[in-house]
Parts: sequence; C-alpha cells; structure tokens
Amino acid sequence: MSSSAGRRIVSTQAGESIDHDQVIEFTFDGDRYLAHPGDTVAAALTAAGVRVLSRSFKYHRPRGLLCGTGDCPNCLVQIGDEPNVRSCMRPVEPGMEVRSQNAWPSLSRDLMAAIQPPARFMPVGFYYKTFIRPSWMWPHYERFLRSAAGLGKVNPQAEGQGSSDKQYLHADVVVVGAGPAGLEAALVAAGLGAKVVVFEREPATGGHLRYRSGGVAAFAAVEEARSRVQEVEGIEVLANTSVVGWYTGNWLAAVGASNGAERLYKIRAGAVVVATGTYDLPAVFSDNDLPGVMLGSAVRRLIALYGVIPGERAVVVAANDDGWSLATQLLAVGVEVVALAEERASGEVPAEQRTAVEQAGVAVHYGHTIVAAKGSAAVDAAVLGSVESQVEAQVEVACDFIVVSTASAPANELVLMAGGRGRFEESRGWMADCPEAMYTAGRCNGHDDVETQMADGRRAGLEAAQFAAGPPPQVSADGEEAPSPTRSDMTGCRQPPRSGKGKRFVCYCEDVVDGDLETAMQEGFTSMELVKRYTTVSMGPCQGRMCSANAIELCARAQNKPVQEMGRTTSRPPVVPVSLGALAGQRMEPRQLSPLHGWHTERGAEMMVAGLWLRPHHYGDPVAEVRAVRERAGIIDVSPLGKLRLTGPGVPGLLERLYVNEWSNLRRGRVRYGIMCNDEGVVLDDGVCARVGESEWYLTTTTSGAGAITEWMEWWMQSGWGDGIHLEDLTEVNAAFNLAGPRSREILAKLTDRDLSNDKVPYMRVRSASVAGVPCRILRIGFTGELSYELHCPAGYGKALWEALFEVGAECGLSPFGVEAQRVLRLEKGHLIVGQDTDALSDPISADAEWAVKLEKADFVGKRELVRIARDRPRSKLVGFKMAHGAPVPEEGMQIVVRSTAGDRPYDIIGWVTSSRLSPTLGEAIGLCWLPAEQAAHGAPFDVFIDGRLARGHVHEGPFYDPEGARLRA
Repeated sequence: MSSSAGRRIVSTQAGESIDHDQVIEFTFDGDRYLAHPGDTVAAALTAAGVRVLSRSFKYHRPRGLLCGTGDCPNCLVQIGDEPNVRSCMRPVEPGMEVRSQNAWPSLSRDLMAAIQPPARFMPVGFYYKTFIRPSWMWPHYERFLRSAAGLGKVNPQAEGQGSSDKQYLHADVVVVGAGPAGLEAALVAAGLGAKVVVFEREPATGGHLRYRSGGVAAFAAVEEARSRVQEVEGIEVLANTSVVGWYTGNWLAAVGASNGAERLYKIRAGAVVVATGTYDLPAVFSDNDLPGVMLGSAVRRLIALYGVIPGERAVVVAANDDGWSLATQLLAVGVEVVALAEERASGEVPAEQRTAVEQAGVAVHYGHTIVAAKGSAAVDAAVLGSVESQVEAQVEVACDFIVVSTASAPANELVLMAGGRGRFEESRGWMADCPEAMYTAGRCNGHDDVETQMADGRRAGLEAAQFAAGPPPQVSADGEEAPSPTRSDMTGCRQPPRSGKGKRFVCYCEDVVDGDLETAMQEGFTSMELVKRYTTVSMGPCQGRMCSANAIELCARAQNKPVQEMGRTTSRPPVVPVSLGALAGQRMEPRQLSPLHGWHTERGAEMMVAGLWLRPHHYGDPVAEVRAVRERAGIIDVSPLGKLRLTGPGVPGLLERLYVNEWSNLRRGRVRYGIMCNDEGVVLDDGVCARVGESEWYLTTTTSGAGAITEWMEWWMQSGWGDGIHLEDLTEVNAAFNLAGPRSREILAKLTDRDLSNDKVPYMRVRSASVAGVPCRILRIGFTGELSYELHCPAGYGKALWEALFEVGAECGLSPFGVEAQRVLRLEKGHLIVGQDTDALSDPISADAEWAVKLEKADFVGKRELVRIARDRPRSKLVGFKMAHGAPVPEEGMQIVVRSTAGDRPYDIIGWVTSSRLSPTLGEAIGLCWLPAEQAAHGAPFDVFIDGRLARGHVHEGPFYDPEGARLRA
C-alpha cells in the first residue's frame, strides 16, 4: 500500500476536534493504527501515511481521500457488518475493525484491477449491447458483473447496528445549516417569537469557519452567535443530523446519529431557511483520481480539525481566492508549496494574497491549470499547462499531493426538491430560485464574505419568521437589505487541455470519464436525463454532488449550447445516504419471554422468534438433540403454546361448532387432537384438548395462533354460542414442558408419587399430580413420536420444576432440545405444522387430516365448504416424500415441476416443498410437499427444481418413523 509523509501537527490548535492527550487503537485491513478521540477514520489513516482507502467501482483503480466532507465515494469502507461507511465522517472508536471494499485479495494487490487495460474496448453502453443476447446467458453475466463491480457487502445474518427510533417535530422556522448565515437566521427568527429548530450535519456548529478562516473579526462574531444560540430558549440545535429530504407542505426528513443510535426526524415547518453552504468541485484532468489529489475542503479540514498534514510537498491549483488562502495555510503548518497554478491573470488576484505567497518563494504560474497527475499508486508529480496555449509550455512539478480549489457549487438540493428552479450563472454556477416558504442564505446563496453571509442570514431569518407568523402584522426589516452576491469561485467546470493517456474522470462513483459522455451524445443521448441513465453518471453514492455540475457543462460545451439549455437532472431524496435501519425505526413489535428465558440464554441457546415469543432454536447441535430424544430423553420448553381453560356445561357444544372433530363423546381424563377452520374451510389452528372434569376443559393452540384463536373463540361465544361458558387465557399464567424419550417415564417417576404406568396414564390421557412439590397437569401426547409427558404448571414454579427434572435426569442423559430438533422429530412422524405446511387456502381434507373431519356432525364452522371438497375430492394433497439416494435436501419453498408442453418455458410448476430435513434417525432426506391429487399416490415420483437441476423424490404415505406408533404408546 502506498504511503506518504502524512503526519500530525504537534502543537494543539484552536478549534481542533481531537484530544491529543489520549490515544486509541483501531485496525484497517488487519493492520493496527493509532488515533486520538475525535479523529475520523480517514483522518487517522492519513496521519499514519495511508493514501489508498478504496478501489473504484468499475475499474478497481486505487482511490484516496478526495473531499473530506462525505460527499464522494473515495473513502467508503466496511466497519464490522456495516458497508459503505464514509470514513471521512465516521469517528474512530476503540477496537474498531475497518476493512476496505471491492478489492481482492487485498487493497494494495487487487486482481480485478487487471480489467483496466482491456477497458478501452468496453466503452459506455458495452454491457447493454453485448450482454442482451443470448438471454439465457444473462444469469452468468450478472454473476460476473456483480463480483467485478460493487461497493460493500451486506451480511444477511448480521444483527442490527445499534438502535433506531423516530421523533416528530414542529417548528415555525427550520434552519438547515449552522454556519454563519444559519446561526444569524435562527437568532433573528427566534427574536421575533418564532420557534426555531436548527439542523447541522457536522458534530458542532460554526459551518465552514471551523476549518476555513474568515478573518479575526468575522470569527469572533460567529463565536458570539454560537454562544447566543445556546442561550436562546426558542432555538433547538440538533448537530450530527442531516436533513435528507423535502416533501409537500414543508415536511422535512432528517437523520441524526448519537452513541451508535440513529433517529429519524419528521419535521413540519412553517418556513425553511437553507444555509447549507457549497461543495468543492473536482477538476477534470488526466488521472485526476490518483490518491493524493485532494479538494481544498479536505485539506483544510485535515489541518484545522484533526491536526493532520497530508504530505510534505504540495501543488495548489486555484481559480479563486480560496486557493491562495489555502496555500498560505499550508505554508503556515510547514508544508512546502512547490507550485501554485492560477487560471486567472496576476492582476485578478488580490495583492495581499499574491504578496504573502510569492514572498514565501512559491513558484506561481498565472494563466495555468493542471493538465495531469502522475504516479503509479499515488501522486508523485503534477503537470501544469497554460490555459491559452493548450498543450504547449507544460511544466512538470514533483510533489506528493495536489490540492484543487478551482470551483464550487451551492448545496441547494433541498431547494430543487421543493420546486425551486435551477439557473446557471457563468460566474457562480448553478443557483436556484426559492419556492414559497423557503429562503436561501450564505454561501449557497452566492456570498463568500463572512460578514455578508451573516447579513444574508439575518435577512433570510426575518423573511422566514414573517412568513411563518402569517400576513398581519408585518414586521419591519429595520433597514436590512439583501446583500449582493460576492462569490467568485463558483466558476463551474473548466476543461484543461487534453494531455497524456490517463483517464479524465467526471464521476468518481461510477468511473465515468469525459469520453463516455461524448460517446453517449454521439449515439443520440443528448438530454441530460438520458445521458445520466446511459452512462450512469451521478447515479452512485454521491448522487451527483461531485459530478453533476461538471457533467452538465461538459455535455453543453460538446453540443455548443448554453449550459442553462442543457438543464439538470431531477433532485430527489435522500440528499445523503440513509441506512434502512433509520427508515425502519425502532422495533415496535413486543417480545414475550418464557419463565425459562434466562436459563436458555445462559446455556448458549440460539433464540428464534415464534409469534411474539423468543424460543430456543437449538443449543448448539440440533442433530445431537434429536438423537437424545430418540435414544434417552430430552425436554423442550413449550411455555409459549396458547393455553385456554373453558368451564361450563356448554363447552362441548361450543367445541363441536368450532372444531372439525367430535367432542361430546370425549370422556373425562382423555385428550384429543383437534383442528379448527374458518368459514371457508381453511385451517386456522390445531392443538390438543383435554377434558379435565365434567365441566372443565383445557386446550392448547399453536404459539403464533394463541391470541388470534382466543379472539376467535370469544367472538363466537359473544355471538350466541357461549351461554354458560367461561373462557380463561392461561398462556402467560402457566409454564409448560414436553419431557420426551424412552427414559422420560423413569425420570418423571423420581419426582412424583403418581403411578405413571401405561395402565394408569396411557397415551392421550390427562392427569393431575404433584411433581417435585409443584402442582402439575400432565398430558401424555406424542408429537415427537416418543413416549412423552407435557407438564403444565404455574409459571412462577416453572424454573424450579425444570431444574428439578434436570437434577434427577442427569444419570439418564436428559438434555434440552429446541424448536429445530422438535421440527425434525415431528417430521419423522409425518406431522404437519399449521402455518408452515398449510397456507391461507389449505383445508384439512387436502392436508391429509381427513380422518379428523367429522362431516356427520350437525354443523360446524367451515362444514359447507368441506362437504363440497369431500364430494368433489381435493385437487391437491399434502403428502410426505423421500428424496432419491444421493439427491440433495430441497430447501423449504422449492418448486416441484414437470416438463412443459408449452414452447415459451421449460417447466411447469405443479407443487412445492413445505418442510424438509435430513433425518438423523433414518439417514434419509424426508419432507412434506403439496402435489396434484392424481400424483399423490404412495411411491409416485416427482422432480424438485434445485439450483437449475432436477432432483428426484418419491411420495411416502404415513409416518417415516415408527409407523405403528409403538414407541409413543409404550
């Protein structure tokens, strides 16, 4: 990796953001670096001599710090699982792991950079013309293009970065930007009684004066304004917060960050003052993307805020007074300015600035600009050329960094979003006329002098407060007049003479060069909107902030038309990139925890969401958990199951109407599996119901269906079916565990005096007993296919009972198992899961549960539709299947297909896989799937489409494991 003489300024400077007294560590691509609190990642790396921060999107060219304000793609890095982090804006944190993006195997040796020599044969539009046919090859092209080009990588399994929430704000006046103009606007508006909210994207107020001197008197005036703003009660300042969009009715969106958390602000404003300043614009010259080519804003910020000097020998390229003051600033911190190229004639430069620079011995080239940057991995020389004489009289100057301060553009995206009309002025660039209730102020309004910026801010704050207050009474302006524009550096894009073989980049995000724009126009794409889409200029992370002005002017000159006629592309939110987490906000869904949640997490359980509950997915090895249940004993926390208690003489009648099963013949002490349907005969839920006493019933529902089924039953009870019935929801009142496995009776018997023999507690029975001194309801059921006991007890006793079972079960090999093992165990028995193996169209007859449907009952919910289905026979069936030997396990949701008879597609979809696993007990890939009824016979073959190939499976009827049910009845 190339390095330079980047170093720190030893002495502390006024206004620095860093704490020199403390040192923290972080890593970049595995190498350790030091930083000070307050440093950004890019500043710390620059201080350490790191010049290459990233690789470019398409050509994989080395890229270094360019703008320093988060407005270009050059410093994007990956921090942890967070991609595309603007390293020039992200503060360093202790132990932070930073990685480069879009480079393999390393940033310094990126093999994809080999694409640069043949790139000359791949002009703009090459992809569109080459990869359009044959169409079947596109997936292969796409995979290659995605691997060759791109930014950061998203980890789908990554957990959220910090937290996010939202806040609604209302203000009479919103000021965007807390520089000299913004602060004055806020003070004036608040002085007139307006409620003011100020947004500043930087960590502190002060704007460009934090790093760009405006004179002693101006700086003191701004410092006074900063202090006054803090004292005024009617002003709220939100730093580190970017306004990212304007919407109808002066509705603004802003995103702020603090302590790892993001907040989305939704603001309704009476009036808006836009005091957002300007962007430095890059110059277009050969190899203008070499690391070491920097904009003036980046160099100023490095020196003033972080005490970092990016090199030892600088060439300054100027076309305005900013370039000269920057040269003076570099000289003051010990940088050797070896040359200054000024596009203007000597008479156009203020005498005091000429004198200061020339007396320092700087070689000044008037009427010159930069033609090319030279170097392999970073800058080692600059080629300067005369503006008038084209390629003649060129001068090559050795240096280690180049500072470009030739043009800037107003940051007026919010104005354009609000409907403001853009207009191009030759001396000031793209300005914007404000719509109603919006006012620009300061540098983005064309003012360079600080006192003038402040005066313009006072004017804008006055007008905004007057508008927000309504027509009468009008407040006098006290003689304050709108100052005339004073900026001279919005000079737009200048085209230096062509020289050398290097690429001249217009768009750093998308690697678009000036020749790409010319090619697009030669091919008929003369509108700026079409040029944008054909070349992708301004479609990258910067969204045109670094390239639009240059691209528009280059296209206009190529067509010999005024820049104003070329027009602009549409400005749309967001102004700066926004994370999806910020837009989503905080997780509003509640999470319920079982009484054993702490026990699970302490044992390393990986938790999953089931309905509103967090349940253990597994404890590290689901296969071992399955084998424990089959061979010894296992226990699972099923407390999240819905648990309902119904009492009263009318309960059997209610259950007869709501379930497809019969219930009036269920005797006391017995348990029955039941299915509940809606009016259309679609399966709503399933579970078991136990008749505990003559008038007491206890039933369970699925975890995700507990709340809905309770509401469903209450609705029908209140509709006339609930006479004499009391429904009590015990879901959170009771804890429940399923103790399963051949040794489960042996374990349970150690904690209860109840006779658990098969004669006393047979399969599908319910009993009450004291277990380890805890009153329990014991349901003997067999969802796992093994001898098992479901224990229900008061939630407060849950943990004590659970631990007592483990204490006596240790010698029997008792182990916990999670939802994943439970799903494998039930699948080996061929049991369906409502919501996974069924959907919003599944009826119990089609779902292979016709045995539970009692159509001979007088009536029940869904009977009419189920009678029709039984008469006409279902068109599709849920069946079990086994994959052929050696075939892969299909993922759930994969399609079952047959060869198509139509010529427009190779296959027709006839079904899909709902559940599938590799059974550790059987050593086979098994599952459940939906197939056409005529193809659902035992042994019938079918094909699953897996990764572009067909894998053979066969229908299997009945349970895969212990089909006679001997083990669960043991």
